[in-house]
Amino acid sequence: MRRIGISIFVLFLSWCSSDLHAQCEYSLATDSWVISGTDQPCPNPVFTAVPFLSITPDARSGGLGDAGVALSGTPNSLHHNGSALAFAKDDFGVSFTYTPWLRNIVGDVYLAFINGYYKPDDVQAFGLSLKFFSMGEIAFLDENAQSTGTGFPREWEIGATYARKLSENFSMSVAGKYIYSNLASGQTIGTVEINAGTSIAADVGMQYQTSLSRNEQLTLGLALTNLGTKISYTQSAVGDFIPTNLAIGAAYTYDIDEYNSLTFVGQANKLLVPTPALGDTTQTVNGIPAWRDQSLFSGVINSFSDSPNGFSGELREITWTLGMEYWYDEVFAVRLGYFNEHVSKGNRKYMTFGFGFNYNGFNLDMSYLVSTSARPNPLANTLRVGVGLDMSVFTGGNIGGSSEQL
Repeated sequence: MRRIGISIFVLFLSWCSSDLHAQCEYSLATDSWVISGTDQPCPNPVFTAVPFLSITPDARSGGLGDAGVALSGTPNSLHHNGSALAFAKDDFGVSFTYTPWLRNIVGDVYLAFINGYYKPDDVQAFGLSLKFFSMGEIAFLDENAQSTGTGFPREWEIGATYARKLSENFSMSVAGKYIYSNLASGQTIGTVEINAGTSIAADVGMQYQTSLSRNEQLTLGLALTNLGTKISYTQSAVGDFIPTNLAIGAAYTYDIDEYNSLTFVGQANKLLVPTPALGDTTQTVNGIPAWRDQSLFSGVINSFSDSPNGFSGELREITWTLGMEYWYDEVFAVRLGYFNEHVSKGNRKYMTFGFGFNYNGFNLDMSYLVSTSARPNPLANTLRVGVGLDMSVFTGGNIGGSSEQL
């Protein structure tokens, strides 16, 4: 059991409103905000509530640097881009992935992802998914280090997706989600009672597939995910944005011969939530920083132009991923990926490795992450494992063949 102050669970949602940039100054020479006395960019990450929604939950994408928006249809497409399910070759599939979290520090924090889809015909698909994030058992302490009880902080998301082909090469999807976050329900800070937070969100996905030649295929994908209501843990606090994200990616597959194929993937992501202001003390009438006190759609629209560092700052907020996957006979796969985030936006940089095994409808995927920056990664030195099953093997129905090819 871990002992931790109750305020950690609530105040981290509002810490971005405090003066976190006291050592930053505006440099006329570089026309940007820098750390005082240096020419290094001032840290200015984008904060959201329920960050577990942004964790890549499946081991296959985990081996490709977390790319997934342009991958082919599998149950895990429900996280990345539900429109891919309209192109899935199997008519019924389920998958489960277990991801240890902060394994180098604790042993009972994890993310579980279970999902499945069904294709009644070759045009449309239905999917259901459940994502569960457990923070283990925690002993709460007040400001005076006195025990206030124990709890099991947990968060989950349940979603339903519908995907449909609009042409032979193009598909779209829509999804609805319910998000629940119970970090410290029933506890209090002073006279303020802490409640569980809830949100309702939607996803929209698009995918385009085309054959460039007899042995080449190009897939383009776009997904807007977690477009939803702000979340709050108290009656009086202003709500915090959830991680609304725009992902754009491409996958190019080359069949070397009958047994060997290579796929190269690339993806860019941008959070569509307000960027914290630097050196701006402007407050609303409620005493809340203006960049936080925005509506959902204002936050999304302004997220393209609200960086204190202008257009260059907006570019810094884009993370990018490159990956490569090799398949032998659609049975065995080896994967490699790289993820990059600007130093001022979190400085997450890591290599990923993975492999996959597909036999008679059973799929096994594993991935491993190695951080390449000074910032520790919660998934560093952790093996992520996912298993999947093509249920049409048992029902005797199959729209196509094996679906484990990109």
